[in-house]
Amino acid sequence: MDTVQLLSRLAVALGIGLLIGLERGWKTREVMAGRRAAGVRTFALSGLLGGLVAALAQVAGSAVGTGLVIGFGFAVYAAVFAIFERDADRAAGSYSATTVIAGLLTFVLGAFAVAGDMLAAAAATVAATGILAAREEVHGWVARITWAELRSALVLLAMTFIILPVVPDATIGPGGGVNPREVWLIAIVLAAVSFLGYGAVKVFGAARGVLLSGLAGGLVSSTAVTLTSARRAAAHEGSPLLLTAGVAVASAVSFLRIIAIVAAMQPALLTVIGPVLVLPTLVAALYAVHAIYWRAAVSTGEPPRSSDFANPFSFWPVVGFAVFLGAVMMLGRVIGDTFGAQGALLGAAGLGLADVDAVTISLARLVPAPLDAFAASLAILAAVASNMFSKLVIAIFIGRGRFAAELSAVTVACWIAGAGALWGVMAFTAAPIAH
Repeated sequence: MDTVQLLSRLAVALGIGLLIGLERGWKTREVMAGRRAAGVRTFALSGLLGGLVAALAQVAGSAVGTGLVIGFGFAVYAAVFAIFERDADRAAGSYSATTVIAGLLTFVLGAFAVAGDMLAAAAATVAATGILAAREEVHGWVARITWAELRSALVLLAMTFIILPVVPDATIGPGGGVNPREVWLIAIVLAAVSFLGYGAVKVFGAARGVLLSGLAGGLVSSTAVTLTSARRAAAHEGSPLLLTAGVAVASAVSFLRIIAIVAAMQPALLTVIGPVLVLPTLVAALYAVHAIYWRAAVSTGEPPRSSDFANPFSFWPVVGFAVFLGAVMMLGRVIGDTFGAQGALLGAAGLGLADVDAVTISLARLVPAPLDAFAASLAILAAVASNMFSKLVIAIFIGRGRFAAELSAVTVACWIAGAGALWGVMAFTAAPIAH
């Protein structure tokens, strides 16, 4: 390491100490001078000290010698810093390890800036300073969070960062099989959509939260939004009208998502798919606006409340439904392989019960051969219709009651609008019904 590079790294180490020291010094700004164990100057020097110790350690030459120098330097610094901070806490009558940890972290980050990745050390410093500065916000958040919310967050994190990496990423079963990793990703999506929807309701209120969660969930999976809403309806969490409106918003977004995929991959299909899906989009959006801003308040006599939503999600129902969707996907692939290109319509309808995006992408790639544009368009629309049917089944067997009745009305209205648009397209273009 040349002199210029060493000086630049030491400057970063000093900056690390200054940044953390500014935050710590601001927190103790009202303490009389001479009664603080560590302030801006101490933390700045701590970062520089860590950098100098790392620079001296590199002179040792061997990895063992470098480790010993840094380890010894850190041990001495930690002992001295901890003793002074302990005495300061006793004098102030406080009891906290935050400043001690911040001091140790400053030394380590200063050393890492010289001996390791300078950018990573700087990024870690910004993150650490942000955590230190958000003390009141974090404590307030912890005071407001419920056990069900914390448990659900931990389960979702475990599903994503602990279980997902070890799930096999290979297909099993007939007809191309199903990938266990894909099934687990479906479970994560279902749980995440439910959790984010719950969070949106808690933060923005019931009406706005349902709209926002429907919009966000529709970008990922309208089926996940439907399952979450059905379970909430069955548990009497929230108004059935409000929950149905969220599903309608998610469905509208999913229709637009299909149009966007087709436009990007095979614009020739837009002649049929565009008009046929635009009308159901308008129907679903109008229902959502009407239900949220008029019918929900009129039927109950008061605006919907966010307190009606009690639980982010349940683990085993989410996993069970993901496995079910995986089985449906495998069945759809078996149907497609059995009937070949001529059975594209049937195969798409089978796969559409679980996933419309994959069907859309696959069929768009088959145009102009072995499928023509019209046949591929009909197959994609069949997948959309079957996906709406699967959401209706979820509403009837899980949500039940008024939620099922409302979603049935929305679904039928979307089907009628789509069928009318398809008839108009076929009549206008004189397209043949089948090929």
